[in-house]
Amino acid sequence: MSPFIVCATRSMHGYASQVIQHLSKYLSFSKIADQINGLDILTTDRFADGELEVSVNTSIRGRVAILFSSSARNEAGISVEEAKIEIYHAVDALIRSQARHLLIFEPFISCSRSDRTSRRSSVGLWVHLKTLSSLGARHIVTFQLHSDKSKTMLDPSICAIDDIPALTLLKKYLCDNYIKNIDTLENEIKNNWAFCSVDAGGEKLARDFANSFGAPLVVAHKQRDYSKPNSVESINILSAEPVEGKSLWIVDDMVDTGGSVEKLIRVLAELKPKDINIIAVHALFSSPAVQKLEALSKEGLLNRMIVTDTVCCSSYKQNIPGLEVVQSAELASQIIKAIVDNESMSNLMLPFNAGEYLKGMPKN
Repeated sequence: MSPFIVCATRSMHGYASQVIQHLSKYLSFSKIADQINGLDILTTDRFADGELEVSVNTSIRGRVAILFSSSARNEAGISVEEAKIEIYHAVDALIRSQARHLLIFEPFISCSRSDRTSRRSSVGLWVHLKTLSSLGARHIVTFQLHSDKSKTMLDPSICAIDDIPALTLLKKYLCDNYIKNIDTLENEIKNNWAFCSVDAGGEKLARDFANSFGAPLVVAHKQRDYSKPNSVESINILSAEPVEGKSLWIVDDMVDTGGSVEKLIRVLAELKPKDINIIAVHALFSSPAVQKLEALSKEGLLNRMIVTDTVCCSSYKQNIPGLEVVQSAELASQIIKAIVDNESMSNLMLPFNAGEYLKGMPKN
């Protein structure tokens, strides 16, 4: 096992603490306590003019430094801009303290949608990844990047990137909490559930869910007005079989302003499904998403919404009655264990099959 230390920027202290608790399940805590208990080693100070400086308070020479960070909405209430600058300063401070290897763990990379190149616009994801690797980061881990092509923005000889499919977390959650046994899957779910994409580009994600559960696929084809951000002109529904009476699950990697899912839910409601649900990895909930989702819940159009905690969102449960937040810290701890023990992570990348998973569950 490589000597390592887990630390975090202010935006991720709570999340990193959960990861450390789970690490004790997979590694002998008595042997690694001093290696992972590093949440207090980083101090962030502010100069009178507003500039930031991050300091390392103890020796980390020769250790693998695992830095949890986020510039998305966070438990500390730090803005995107400030959180991002703090990440860069933290990386610089850790490298100057002679960490042997620096790994950045960003559960959600907030600039991941700024991935399109054009002649006159910046590419936010490229800027972020280039900055991290130039400062000395040698490994970046995240959950469910917005597009596969994003991983090609980094030179792997300089900085590796692992994009872990957090959709598997959501699939296991459905199995554990709503299906529970193979009989229910075969006799009810396959006949009465359907998975719907938010648009043609999201068909791959929805098809992945449909294949995992053996349920029908519904594709929403939306027309956008690209002269306006976050705008949808019209939606057409493509399905091989009627959706009337079925439980529909809209699948997406993230929910931002809620505009797309709101329009889609209202179109799907006209087809008379039993209920409509949303399942997504990243709950960005930019304004006015919460108001839109709350309204849909009150109108009886949105039954349930399942997301992960890659973006802090638990406080919105009071606004969105059917909101359920799936914890990802245990998965993060499994990833860290694999990395520090030089183990393969291929088992975390494998396709998920609900039937095989349920067959392996203990019977009540």
